[in-house]
Amino acid sequence: MSREYRHIVRVLGTDIEGHRRLINGLTKIKGIGVSFANAIAKAAGLRPDIRFGQLSDSDVQKIESIVSDPQRFGIPPRLFNRRKDPESGKDLHLIGSDLVLKVKSDIDLMKAIKSWKGVRHSLGLKVRGQRTRTTGRTGKTVGVKKKAAAKPAA
Repeated sequence: MSREYRHIVRVLGTDIEGHRRLINGLTKIKGIGVSFANAIAKAAGLRPDIRFGQLSDSDVQKIESIVSDPQRFGIPPRLFNRRKDPESGKDLHLIGSDLVLKVKSDIDLMKAIKSWKGVRHSLGLKVRGQRTRTTGRTGKTVGVKKKAAAKPAA
């Protein structure tokens, strides 16, 4: 249980710089936002403004256990990133590669059943109703040529 300052702390498979504050450092882990990071700090009994390099090994283990099973520590399900999972029906909070793979499988399912969102994903178009007439263009830029200025009659 070392209490000395560490320049890099490894938490949940992510290296976090020791100079970052607890909330800011937790948000560097894929799948953890500011609200969830605040809930983790409160559940762990840690000050949100403490530097990551000052955390002890037991504090890091406590954070990892809270993220692995947040409901057990009283974090409300409204903060989870995968509520009512279609496969299990449970409220889950996924992080890292688990989150990336689950989102990819959700998109593949939408494509397979040919839902509207799946079709938009497969065509590489905007999915959530944004306008596409002017924004989100890819490829070669198409501009408008200016007409040459008319010469005044002499």
